[in-house]
Amino acid sequence: MPHILIVEDEAAIADTLIYALQSDGFTTSWLGLGQAAVEHQRRTPADLIILDIGLPDITGFEACKQLRRFSEVPVMFLSARNGEIDRVVGLEIGADDYVVKPFSPREVTARVRAILKRMLPRPIAVAPSEVFQIDSERVQISYRGQPVSLTRHEFRLLHCLLEQPERVFSREQLLDAVGVAADAGYERSIDSHIKSLRAKLRLIAADAEPIQTHRGLGYSFSPGHS
Repeated sequence: MPHILIVEDEAAIADTLIYALQSDGFTTSWLGLGQAAVEHQRRTPADLIILDIGLPDITGFEACKQLRRFSEVPVMFLSARNGEIDRVVGLEIGADDYVVKPFSPREVTARVRAILKRMLPRPIAVAPSEVFQIDSERVQISYRGQPVSLTRHEFRLLHCLLEQPERVFSREQLLDAVGVAADAGYERSIDSHIKSLRAKLRLIAADAEPIQTHRGLGYSFSPGHS
């Protein structure tokens, strides 16, 4: 069964999560410090990390940033704060979900299961454009013969657009492609990922604009602008 690392400094909350997850068949580990969690993931990788934002040593945001330097492990944030800015920041640095305290242990378990299901490999088709190539085994996309350095979210987002040229995808549809629950309140952060993708593609072809914006609707891939 998948192994879940819980990073939470409040023992009562951690005990509740451990009980709920183990009752549902998961194995768990528990740490109370963010830096210890980062080092633990280097040595003994978990399948998913539940990460409290308000930790005693470093914030969950900082811990997630450090994790993303070497790992694409799914991360679920726990927080007492329900502000939109925290949710957006969470996704932009690579989180997969965001749960606000107090929470239902059953809901957290269900969300963990949903994240892991979304992380299962999806069929990868050949990109319908001569200027883009997808290497499914290496999780790599090349543009005009040059590999593009992409995060896991960016890879899935770009692949979704490439797979259906000219189709306009809403932010909610792109969130699903990225593997993030649309109800997590992250819709606007798709704009940030698109901005990052465009910047990386412009480093290869400054005069091209393969990702088109459709105001009020979403985004599409246009082969004619590649």
